[in-house]
Amino acid sequence: MEVQEKKILLVEDEDSLRSLLTRIITLEGYKVYPAVDATEGLEILRRENILVVVTDVKLPDINGIELTERIKASYPGVEVVVLTAFSNVKDGVKAMKIGAFDYMTKGEGDEKLPLVIKKAMEKAHLNRQLFELEQRLDSKSNFAKIIGKSPGITKTIELAKKVAVTDTTVLILGETGTGKELLAEAIHMASRRRKGPFIPINCAAIPKDLQESELFGHKKGAFTGASHDKKGYFEVADRGTIFLDELGEMSGDLQAKLLRALESRIINRVGDTEPIPIDVRIIAATNRDLINGGRESEFRKDLYYRLSTFTIDLPPLRERHDDIELLALHFMKIYAEKNGRNINNLSPGFSQRLLMHGWPGNIRELKNVIERAVILAESNTITEDLLPSEVSGNSYFNGESVSNNLNDVDLRSIERNHILKVLDFVKGNKSEAAKKLDIGLATLYRKLKEYGLET
Repeated sequence: MEVQEKKILLVEDEDSLRSLLTRIITLEGYKVYPAVDATEGLEILRRENILVVVTDVKLPDINGIELTERIKASYPGVEVVVLTAFSNVKDGVKAMKIGAFDYMTKGEGDEKLPLVIKKAMEKAHLNRQLFELEQRLDSKSNFAKIIGKSPGITKTIELAKKVAVTDTTVLILGETGTGKELLAEAIHMASRRRKGPFIPINCAAIPKDLQESELFGHKKGAFTGASHDKKGYFEVADRGTIFLDELGEMSGDLQAKLLRALESRIINRVGDTEPIPIDVRIIAATNRDLINGGRESEFRKDLYYRLSTFTIDLPPLRERHDDIELLALHFMKIYAEKNGRNINNLSPGFSQRLLMHGWPGNIRELKNVIERAVILAESNTITEDLLPSEVSGNSYFNGESVSNNLNDVDLRSIERNHILKVLDFVKGNKSEAAKKLDIGLATLYRKLKEYGLET
């Protein structure tokens, strides 16, 4: 075992004993991180790659038994040795029951403690190896849900796998319908937090005056209608991952509070002064430029840079030419089974039209096209005549065909005409159009104004 892996957290509030135990453990070749209470110890655990914790039972904030319980819940692979001045059978039984490696009286420390730490370190190191093996196996199955072999998506998955095993904040950049939530969930399921909750939040779907309450919770009586205490999404996601989609729709006030939560790992419910510690990984996503995009520049730059510690670009479907038919076959199989249809083939003409289309709605649009075709098919083959007009005509620009040279594609025109077609389909119902476009109503109104389509 390498030296940098032999890290031990020592939690002891008595200065002289902490210094003595630090010297004893250091002489055995370990790197010791001393802490005076449980709060400081838990902060060190978040920062450092600790394998073994040695803790006193009596601490200034919480006792060592409760600390052990918290450590085993959040870091199951870490081994904990509990020390006490006076042996207590009840405490000893509880400590072992919740997963402590050993329970010792301090009088045994000089002779027995180094041996116990050595055995605990060996077990913790074995736990780490098993965890990493399971993680690699799980990672393959988690990311297998992301269909594709094109260079762009292959690079994206490689980056996602590397950051998944860390606790780093991630920002996913990608157009609407590219599968940002699917990628975020794969990252969560390949992380050490996979046994914790994955909470996806669409910021655009929450009215701005309710965003703080939804994310951080509220106290009874905090505002009209707050009839009881309510946990926010951050509390619900504790020890797991929260996915903040459509980040640009977050109110300015909430941006400031989110930045504080990221830096302090503490939140406050609306109307409450009691701080609540949180252990949550944040994965955020946006479909637009939050820094250099006109109104989008209102987004706080300090928050953006804090969230974009590790950025992943999710390529649009028009840049994944090799994946279109793979995805179409995948969705064909899913919807054929779902609808009890014996459909197992795409005609050459159908496939060709798919490859020629610009896919402004990306994978979500392709999925809808395939579902529709499966429902309409009268044989075991999906044919070109089953395509909707906007795909079969290969047009998003009033009859002009999409260029085969992707550099010539006017993306603003694609988006504008796609919005028009969706509005026409829902007979002008903007709420329904926003749902079908998978964007917030506020975002739709902004885009209508941007493209001069308010009327």
